[in-house]
Amino acid sequence: MNFNVSVNNLSLTYGSYPALKDVSFILNEPKIYGLLGRNGAGKTSLLSILASFREQTGGTIAIGGEAPFENAEIMKHVSFIFNKDYKDESDNVKESLEYVGRYRSQFDAEYADYLVEKFKLPLKKPIKEFSKGMQSALNVTIGLASRSPITIFDEAYLGMDAPTRDIFYRELLEDQSNYPRIIILSTHLVSEMDYLFDEVIILHKGSIVLQEDFESLVTKGSSITGAAEVVDEFVHPMKQLNSQQLGNTKSVMVYGELSEHDRKVARQRGLEIGPISLQDLFIHLTEGDD
Repeated sequence: MNFNVSVNNLSLTYGSYPALKDVSFILNEPKIYGLLGRNGAGKTSLLSILASFREQTGGTIAIGGEAPFENAEIMKHVSFIFNKDYKDESDNVKESLEYVGRYRSQFDAEYADYLVEKFKLPLKKPIKEFSKGMQSALNVTIGLASRSPITIFDEAYLGMDAPTRDIFYRELLEDQSNYPRIIILSTHLVSEMDYLFDEVIILHKGSIVLQEDFESLVTKGSSITGAAEVVDEFVHPMKQLNSQQLGNTKSVMVYGELSEHDRKVARQRGLEIGPISLQDLFIHLTEGDD
């Protein structure tokens, strides 16, 4: 079965507050999609609709051509990994993984055991006594080992230290290479995780700002550096994201692909053209009043 995701004019309101407004996008390839947004942008609201934890107020969503809400046949193929509260649960790791395995037909118990060892998780200790980082490591173990056609990680790394996050990232890339599926990573750790993304979706104030292939997105931004007056003249017709000046030297971030002619002119005028990061683009594309 094809598990493509199609979202059309999706909206969600909490009382009179619009959490999501006319959101439309398509996920039709087995890729790692980075869902980026500032706190309160609507990321978790959107993902909870994709995972059928709640129903949208307006618009449509289809997974494999079917509406997923209260659709057991669709939802057994979707895994939503979020920061679960384990304080009232007495299960240990072994019991928890056995439970997941009963309800996920693609679940790989051998791979789950490998990840448990990799993350150094104690098998018999109740999960509610784990540190936040250990609970997050268990969550991503479940998400990776489930191998669901649609796997969603909503800031699932919270509490993990840097070495543990690195294990998660490496395992994610390797398992995606071996078992391709649609993986959605929601994050605000843009600079740390950008190399994981095949495609980027930026959500701002409940609306999609852009959806674009990662490689083409980062080539659309440049930094132009040189004498202030020359830089100002060169970037005048361009979309400017940010500028910094020290003495007579100025650097301006611009968004939009530079033509060969632009690059030639820049060199002739003594200007330096450099790349800008996804984080730079993210920050400036989501600027504005909160």
